[in-house]
Amino acid sequence: MADDVGWYVGGNIGQSRAKIDDVRITSSLLGGKFTTTSIIDDNHDTGYKLFGGYQFNKNFSVEAGYFDLGQFGYTATVTTPLPATPGTLTGQIRLKGINIDAVGILPITENFSAFGRVGLNYAQARDSFTGTGSVTVLNPTPNKNDTNLKLGLGIGYDFTKSLGMRAEVERYRINDAVGNRGDIDVISLGLIYRFGVKKPAPAPLAAAPAYVAPAPTPLPAPVLVSKEVVAKLPPPPPAPVPAPRKVTFSADSSADSLFGFDKFAVSPAGKQAIDKFVADLRGATFSVITVTGHTDRIGSHAYNQKLSERRAESVKAYLVESAGIPSDRITAKGAGESEPMTKPGECKNNKGHKTTKELIACLAPDRRVDVEVVATRSSN
Repeated sequence: MADDVGWYVGGNIGQSRAKIDDVRITSSLLGGKFTTTSIIDDNHDTGYKLFGGYQFNKNFSVEAGYFDLGQFGYTATVTTPLPATPGTLTGQIRLKGINIDAVGILPITENFSAFGRVGLNYAQARDSFTGTGSVTVLNPTPNKNDTNLKLGLGIGYDFTKSLGMRAEVERYRINDAVGNRGDIDVISLGLIYRFGVKKPAPAPLAAAPAYVAPAPTPLPAPVLVSKEVVAKLPPPPPAPVPAPRKVTFSADSSADSLFGFDKFAVSPAGKQAIDKFVADLRGATFSVITVTGHTDRIGSHAYNQKLSERRAESVKAYLVESAGIPSDRITAKGAGESEPMTKPGECKNNKGHKTTKELIACLAPDRRVDVEVVATRSSN
């Protein structure tokens, strides 16, 4: 789920299921001197909900909405004592109402998340009963409005920062208008749309200090040299090749952390660190910039190779966007877990194959991006 806070709306539709208490119905009929010969339940229907909410941070939001759980019912066939007189009792209930929920969110990846909800539902139960033969209904249309508990679990996937999809399982506690409480379960699929989601602006570049040229050194008096002497002088040495400058941006928990664990999007703190590095190179002419992404050893080789390439591409894209460096001057590549900073045996996993927080923290130096720059600075 997106980290952006703000308002959102959505809707779900799916299958609702009621648990019809056949034993209670049989017992109630028996109290009226009826013998139940069969009961046919209609306990499935289509349910839906419409909701709106406000997300306070990446882990918590509040939702309110309208729901319609559908209609459920049963038909009981009965007889009376001799002389036996057959008859039927048909009962139906329709449920709809409003709710308010607190939603806890657990981001898993950049786009995938899990969530749980707990709240209250104010449901309107509208019953109808009809009898045939020997069955007479005294109150054919009882109804009840009541407030009860509501629970749910779900998963979400964001197609974009604004549009996402949800799959949910929810349980509504309901008063059935004839003195009983029961549960209605709903399995649904829906969409969610967030308002006002914008891409964060890049951090402004720090202004480079003004360059002050050193005072010129006085030239020595000219010396006259004959053409013969000039011809015997050795050729001047070639201009020195500028040495590359290499900077490593880590992915640990420090202030200039570039990525989160298992992430490739550049963090705001990482962008500030890159901005400072670019500001230090103001006035230089870039000839070659090589960006190399790295991962730790957790995960498969193929997955780590792809993750390291995505990290390198993210840094390259930010250098092109924020510093205005031509993209053809930057080479991005991934090294996977092949060039670790940690030493063999330095980070041990004491819980077998399970990845622990201690192992992730120990391998933090391996999750990094190296930026190697070959540049020359003008002397005027």
